[in-house]
Amino acid sequence: MPLNRRKFILNHAALATALLPLGAKVRAKAVYASGLSEVFKDDFFLGTAISNKTLSGSDPAMFKLIAQEFNTITAENAMKWQSIHPDHERWDWRLADRFVKFGHEANMLMIGHTLIWHKQTPPTVFFKSRKKQDALISRDLLLKRLRLHVQTVIDRYKRQIAVWDVVNEAVTDKGRWRESHWYDIMGEEFLEQAFRAAREADPSAHLMYNDFNMEKRQKQRFIIHILNILRKRGVTVDGVGLQCHVSLAANAPSIDALEAAIINFAKAGLRVHITELDVDVLPNAWKYKGLHIDDLPIDSDPLDPYKNGLPARIEQQLAERYQALFELFIKHRDKIARVSLWGTSDDESWKNDRPVIGRTNHPLLFDTQKRSKKAYDAIYNLKVKRAP
Repeated sequence: MPLNRRKFILNHAALATALLPLGAKVRAKAVYASGLSEVFKDDFFLGTAISNKTLSGSDPAMFKLIAQEFNTITAENAMKWQSIHPDHERWDWRLADRFVKFGHEANMLMIGHTLIWHKQTPPTVFFKSRKKQDALISRDLLLKRLRLHVQTVIDRYKRQIAVWDVVNEAVTDKGRWRESHWYDIMGEEFLEQAFRAAREADPSAHLMYNDFNMEKRQKQRFIIHILNILRKRGVTVDGVGLQCHVSLAANAPSIDALEAAIINFAKAGLRVHITELDVDVLPNAWKYKGLHIDDLPIDSDPLDPYKNGLPARIEQQLAERYQALFELFIKHRDKIARVSLWGTSDDESWKNDRPVIGRTNHPLLFDTQKRSKKAYDAIYNLKVKRAP
């Protein structure tokens, strides 16, 4: 479908005009010449996620760093249903409005994340009362609530936000529909209805499906299958988001598997976005999901080994992993519209509390003092060799 003024998805040169709402003042440059997004401007958009902590606080240094290094931003949590629409009759636009205000002032491509998800959605959306054990509502009532939410959010921001993660994580790794209240009440129809509502709200928006572990073949095939069904029904999904949460220790996903996913989704006629990139440097601790590091029934030190910083050896491995990933992204820049990190500095990463709360992870390009790491240099130097 035509993307009119949002042709940036296909034509990076259109960035300067594509991001601006009507009547907005044109800014000469969105980033400094030394920023990563400037270095990769001929390849893809380069972005970061902004946390609620950053949006609700006062940290000029963080906003300056984001404006310097990136040209696209995603609200990590501020636009999820629980944050923006906590009750049927109540909307809370404060953090989302701050996100959009900053994005507008910095001339950023803004990503609306996420309209429909099985998590971070108030129980009152699905149940007849506030008690989860009570009966689920009807299909018709849930459809009404879905349409109201999707269209209200998009309508508020459609002159600023051009790209939407419409549905998030609706498919299991084995290539089946995820069991959720959306699926329990509406069946597979909820996916189609979400995209229909979003398209009606903004016909020119770039609409996406977003998920993790997209390199798994069963998951790929099923997602491509259901999106093809939507296409035959006249519902266009423009792109897919590969979250790309990477494990350093497990070397997963492999570069080969990730490359196959990029190629397969592109062959299906979908623009590929790398949406939530980070590289977890800590040992696997999913066995203790939800526990605090101080409450583990074992010695916690082996599961939290880098409290005082990354050893040089691990930092070098992290840099090499990021370099390999970006070499792949550059190789397939014709298929990839955007690469977004899931955070800017290590201190604001969700990985510090997932799966175990209170660990010290180092998954991003900037450390807790907002200093660039070797991983930053590794990907920067893929494009520009710095003078000695």
